[in-house]
Amino acid sequence: MEELIARMQDEKNGIPIRTVKSFLTKIPSVFSGSDIVQWLTKNLDIEDQVEALHLGTLMAAHGYFFPISDHVLMLKDDGTFYRFQTPYFWPSNCWEPENTDYGESTAPLHLQARLQRAFARKWEFIFMQAEAQAKVDKKRDKIERKILDSQERAFWDVHRPVPGCVNTTEVDIKKSSRMKNPHKTRKSVYGLQNDIRTHSPTHTPAPELSIITLVMIQNHALQVFCVVFTSNNSLLGYTEQYVEYDPFLTPPDPSNPWITDDTTVWELEASKEPGQQRVKRWAFGIDEVLKDPVGREQFLKFLESEFSSENLRFWLAVQELKKRPIREVPSRVQEIWQEFLAPGAPSAINVDSKSYDKTTQNVKDPGRYAFEDAQEHIYKLMKSDSYSRFIRSSAYQELLQAKKKV
Repeated sequence: MEELIARMQDEKNGIPIRTVKSFLTKIPSVFSGSDIVQWLTKNLDIEDQVEALHLGTLMAAHGYFFPISDHVLMLKDDGTFYRFQTPYFWPSNCWEPENTDYGESTAPLHLQARLQRAFARKWEFIFMQAEAQAKVDKKRDKIERKILDSQERAFWDVHRPVPGCVNTTEVDIKKSSRMKNPHKTRKSVYGLQNDIRTHSPTHTPAPELSIITLVMIQNHALQVFCVVFTSNNSLLGYTEQYVEYDPFLTPPDPSNPWITDDTTVWELEASKEPGQQRVKRWAFGIDEVLKDPVGREQFLKFLESEFSSENLRFWLAVQELKKRPIREVPSRVQEIWQEFLAPGAPSAINVDSKSYDKTTQNVKDPGRYAFEDAQEHIYKLMKSDSYSRFIRSSAYQELLQAKKKV
């Protein structure tokens, strides 16, 4: 590949390198993507232009030449300008740059927020080195500095590619392990490679695990622990919140009338006066209020007292629409539209333009879910605004402080 690059840089038979004049500036030492494709097609006897483009893309991915205005290392058969990489940055020099080198490279560009957090202890040293390099660069000629900056940027595009690009410097851990240990190996249940001759009577002790392998095991175990810990906390929180409402864990008060002869539960429901335990559950979330008939009624009364009940009435109307017989749906859709969304509607609701446009289209072909987008938007509004005010209101606090019905 490098022999081919040397031929491409030949003064007589290579790719013509030129300085392009742009508006108020000059772009030195560049050539176009179409120049590369034409040269490869002519000098390598390539008949298919796609093959030449593919070969050029592979060479660009390895960093032998690069686009001057893009971080994606690929060849385009057009007027995009490219520049040859200096041999100092070629992959054959076995470059293995450290993250601290990357920090020194990006520090002058003021893109070091994440790196500063990652290398907090070394950051002062990194910044001093980057500052010294910047002073040396200022002494260079402007054109030379421009070329060197682009070549260094291309070097990092190879070794720290942007997401979605090919990483030609990445090493497969499995292949690397097989190269170091050529004898047959097998995987254990923990993802490590064990000697297949473990049970042989002449087996010698396996070498100790490398530090990298140990760190990988520790990181994997830590990730699993974090996932399990978070899931357990979420499950415990939910269980603790609803434990007094679970009849298997806490005896219900009043008791279940189907098991005992106590009919207090039915009497409380008939009176429509919620008990303290029932009211307390409404504070768990807006869904608890909306699925409780008494909760919906109290929520609606509160919103009516504030002259803002149209959102809840619209949400309830859409819920009721979904349960209607199909023959009644078109007429009910028009009624809801005229009451809440039509221009000059008596109980107009406030929805975003995207939801309104989608609903307008759905109403032309009315169905049970014609108002789905608008209903979801209204639900979010109630959850973030109306529900919070209801839970903090004096009306809810009075219900909560009332004596428990027995």
